Amino acid sequence: MKKRYAVCGVSNRAIGMFIGPMLTTFAGTCEVVALLDIDPKRHEVCKSKYPQMADVPEYTPEQFDRMVAEAKPDVILAVGRDDTHAGYIVRALEKDLDVLTEKPMATTGADCRRILDAEARSKGKVTVTFNYRYAPIHTKIKEMVLEGKLGRITSVDLNWYIDTYHGPSYFKRWNRIREISGGLSIHKSSHHFDLVNWWIGQKPVEVFAYGALNYYGPDGELNPKKEDGRYCDTCDVRQDCQYYTRWTTRSQNQSVKDDHLGTVKTDGAYSGYRPDACIYDSEINIEDTYAATVRYDGGTLLSYSVNFSLPYEGYRLAINGTKGRLETMEYHAPSRTPFPTEVQTIDYFPLFGSKETIHVVQREGGHGGGDPVLLEDLFLGPDPKRPYSILSGSEDGAYSIGTGEAVWRSVKENRPVRLEDVLSGNLQPV
Repeated sequence: MKKRYAVCGVSNRAIGMFIGPMLTTFAGTCEVVALLDIDPKRHEVCKSKYPQMADVPEYTPEQFDRMVAEAKPDVILAVGRDDTHAGYIVRALEKDLDVLTEKPMATTGADCRRILDAEARSKGKVTVTFNYRYAPIHTKIKEMVLEGKLGRITSVDLNWYIDTYHGPSYFKRWNRIREISGGLSIHKSSHHFDLVNWWIGQKPVEVFAYGALNYYGPDGELNPKKEDGRYCDTCDVRQDCQYYTRWTTRSQNQSVKDDHLGTVKTDGAYSGYRPDACIYDSEINIEDTYAATVRYDGGTLLSYSVNFSLPYEGYRLAINGTKGRLETMEYHAPSRTPFPTEVQTIDYFPLFGSKETIHVVQREGGHGGGDPVLLEDLFLGPDPKRPYSILSGSEDGAYSIGTGEAVWRSVKENRPVRLEDVLSGNLQPV
C-alpha cells in the first residue's frame, strides 16, 4: 500500500532530492498528495518539471490543518527553509503523523526540545535525512569502529574545507542571517557533528569554540566596494570581485548557481527571493570560520574546524583509539579542484603492526553516493541486511543541532557550553 506524502516547502532540494524520485523510482510505494509553500511560484516550477503533479492540491502555510484534513497524508515531508522545519514537524506530530525532515531538523536547541517533547506525546515519528552517513567511505568507517579495529575511541580530528565556489553561496542567501539559519555551525556543521556522533556512538556533552567572520561581510579584505544592497547579477563592481571572477566569465553569468539550489534565475522565478546577494553586505551576522573542542559522554574528545573560503573542498579525518588509528582525506568537488586528486582511501594504523590501506567501492549519486541509498531506506524501508542502525531520528537531529548552537554560543560568550543547557530550551538569546 502506498504511503501518502505532503511536501511542506517546495524548494529545489525538495523537487530534485525527494519529489522526483518519489514520482519515478519509488512510485510503487509513494504518492505525493499535497504541496505547501508560501510562494505559489514554487508550485508552478514543480509542476512544470513534473506535469504528472498537475492535479496535486496546493496549500499555503496557514492552510496546514486544512491540507491534512483534505489530503489525508501519512507522512509530512519538511524540506523548506531551515527555520520552517520545526513548526511543520510539531504540527504533524500533534496530528500523530510521521515526519521526514531535511537537516537540520531545527535551527535552535529550544525548537529541538519542542520536537522531542511533541514526539514523546505522539504516535508519529521523526526521521532526519542525514545523507552523509550513507556515503560508502562513511559507512566503512562506521564498520571499522564497530569491528573494534580502533578499540575504545579516545579522540577525533576533523577539519572541513569549503571552497571559494561553495562557501560564498551561503553568504549570498538566507543562510547569512542567524535568526533564519542558526548560522553555519548549525546549517552546515550539523552534518559533520552527526557523522562523528554516529561513528563513535557517543553523545556530545560540552563544547568550547572560537569563531570569526574573516572573509565575508563589509570588512572582508577582498571587498571591492563598501556598499550594501548589491546583487551579483547587476553589480557594477563584480569584475573587481575575485569570488565572482574566479567562477564566472564575462560572457557566461553563472553567479547564481550554487551547490544546493542549482540555477535559480534572478528574473522573478521565485517571488521575493534572490540567491545572488552580495557576500560583503552588512546584514551578514554569522561566522565563516570555527575551531571547536567537543567532549563526549564516553570520554572521546573531538577537535573540529571548518573554513568557508578555501582553494579546494573536502575534509581531513583522523580517529584515534586504544588499538589504532585511521586517517582519510576527501576532495568533495574534484571537478573544481585545481590539481589532480586521488580516489579516497582509508589508512589504518594498528597500534602495534603495519599500516593497511583500504579501498572503498564508490557509488554514483549525490553526497558521495549516499543519496540513492538513503532514499531506498526512506521509501522501501531500512535494508534488512545492514547489521547496524543508520537512519537518523529526532534525538540524532537534536544532538547535531545542539552541538552547532553550543559552538556559536561559546564563540559569543567565550565560555564552555553544555548540551543539556542548549537542549533544555531555557537559554537566553545572545
